[in-house]
Amino acid sequence: MSGFKHLSVNELIHMSDASNDVQVVDIRDAASFAAGHIQHSVNLSNENLAHFIASADMDKPLVVVCYHGISSQNAANYLSEQGFDDVYSLDGGFSAWSLAHS
Repeated sequence: MSGFKHLSVNELIHMSDASNDVQVVDIRDAASFAAGHIQHSVNLSNENLAHFIASADMDKPLVVVCYHGISSQNAANYLSEQGFDDVYSLDGGFSAWSLAHS
């Protein structure tokens, strides 16, 4: 059983509007992140993963974003195993987010 849930773009918009406590991590490469990302998201990589885990609030909802919503599932499961309580993978990834905001 996976330790994360799936989240649609509309659900993320609603969750973000309802609370400022949502943490969003983007696991795409740094160049893609620099070209565009969800506001207030953090670019998460192998280089800053340990620091993020050590400093993040494990009780706040955590949404993982990748390109198309595939890689984020493995990352979300991993972060759930590290102790985050409420972890989501964004269905459709940043591609779906961009389409919804264009």
